[in-house]
Amino acid sequence: MTAVDPNFSEDAAREARKEKLFTRINKADRWFQVLGLSWVTPVLKAAAGDNPKAQVSEIWRLLGVPLLAIAGFLMLWATLAPTVQTSLGAIPGPSQVWTEAVNLHEDAVAKGESRAKFEAQVATLNERRAAQGKEPVQREYTGAPSYYSQIWTSIKTVFFGFLIASVVAIPLGIAAGLSPIANAALNPIIQIFKPVSPLAWLPIVTMVVSATYATSGDGWFAKSFLNSAITVTLCSLWPTLINTALGVSSIDKDLVNVSKVLKMNTWTKITKLVLPSALPLIFTGLRLSLGVGWMVLIAAEMLAQNPGLGKFVWDEFQNGSSQSLAKIMVAVLTIGIIGFLLDRLMYAIQSLFTFTNHR
Repeated sequence: MTAVDPNFSEDAAREARKEKLFTRINKADRWFQVLGLSWVTPVLKAAAGDNPKAQVSEIWRLLGVPLLAIAGFLMLWATLAPTVQTSLGAIPGPSQVWTEAVNLHEDAVAKGESRAKFEAQVATLNERRAAQGKEPVQREYTGAPSYYSQIWTSIKTVFFGFLIASVVAIPLGIAAGLSPIANAALNPIIQIFKPVSPLAWLPIVTMVVSATYATSGDGWFAKSFLNSAITVTLCSLWPTLINTALGVSSIDKDLVNVSKVLKMNTWTKITKLVLPSALPLIFTGLRLSLGVGWMVLIAAEMLAQNPGLGKFVWDEFQNGSSQSLAKIMVAVLTIGIIGFLLDRLMYAIQSLFTFTNHR
């Protein structure tokens, strides 16, 4: 009987473990890309011993170069900002903006504690009234909203408007993609209303919502919320509608012929054939729509003075204090970061339903 070399067995086991580790890293790479953390993959591969020289090159490209660009931008900003004088003083540099970001955080924490204290007092009062057999009182907190609550208000508003836009745009896009007649009917409407600015829609939306509330009384949502959300809807539905129509009309004609041979009804054809084939372009439209909606929302909140980040920027501009410019810069960076996170969120959802590699 031939003896088995123990070193060979150990090497084989080591190679098997390494292969299993690389498989896990490659599977995780898909989600690193979704989260914008593609550089983590070469770091893990280098740590696992997979061609470290090549992985270092990838780390430099995916992490080193972006960090170097950000550092260069910050240095340029810090150098040039003091040279630009405005009515509110010099443009704030990175350090001043960071200071105001910390101040806004501390102010938000303090306002959160104040609100919690108020709600605890109301709860104690109602417990006492309940013990005396009296009706509870309803008191709303009237303190100024914190920076975080304004961010949350904007996020809720943009998602509400985006969902309405999606519910309207996807069925219309499917109809336009399937039917030349529907496409001919919708095309002029799309071409006319797609370029309209949110600043043009907002006065109309405000008047319609106000008139509706005047005749029907208080609704489920605040008027300011509906004004912003409907404006987002009217401006953000077009990318989804256009991309959905394009995706549906681009379906392989052989598949369409197969559906006719199988005598699929309309619902089965849409759910089993049309949607799976058009999903990549539909999600591209959704990502574009959400980005457009986020930009439109900030403008709408500024113009209409509706609660949210847009109003925060306008209030700071009107305030005119020495810290106002730095706070506005904090809001600008916040808007940009949230916009990036919203796009990553949509890409993550897209990755769950499609197998494309759109970034």
